[in-house]
Amino acid sequence: MSGTTPIAIVDGRSGSGKTELAERLAAQTGARVIHMDDLYAGWHGLATGSRLLERGILAPLAAGEVAVWRRWDWSLGDWGPEDRAEPGQPLVIEGCGSLTIESRLHAERAIWLEAPEAVRRARALQRDGDDSWWMLWRAQEDAHIAANDPASLADERRATAT
Repeated sequence: MSGTTPIAIVDGRSGSGKTELAERLAAQTGARVIHMDDLYAGWHGLATGSRLLERGILAPLAAGEVAVWRRWDWSLGDWGPEDRAEPGQPLVIEGCGSLTIESRLHAERAIWLEAPEAVRRARALQRDGDDSWWMLWRAQEDAHIAANDPASLADERRATAT
């Protein structure tokens, strides 16, 4: 666990309902939500986002230090504004790649969400209006799951509605 910083992690594949659950958890607890979408270095950046979370956010907070990082600006395709989190500030971190062997050490609670691929892809298409990135992203999700087995690291596994 991350010292005095209460952290919950919500992971799952694209379209599994992570953002909605994270927002509900934050509303219940007063926590701030950190979205992995802000940590990915574009469509090839899932692994980069995981490392940024582990090394740039969770490690400093565990050491009692302010975590400072730059958010990815999807419209520019480059790193954008600086962001920060204070030690002790309750956090809900959501996004694919958020639950890793390393990040689990810092979290009080970890949730893995599952939904059938057809449901997830339909949700993603409705959300984004485009799913041309689906196969590229799915390969990165597969690599994350193979490397970390996030479902086995979770306290809770939830199936989201179809």
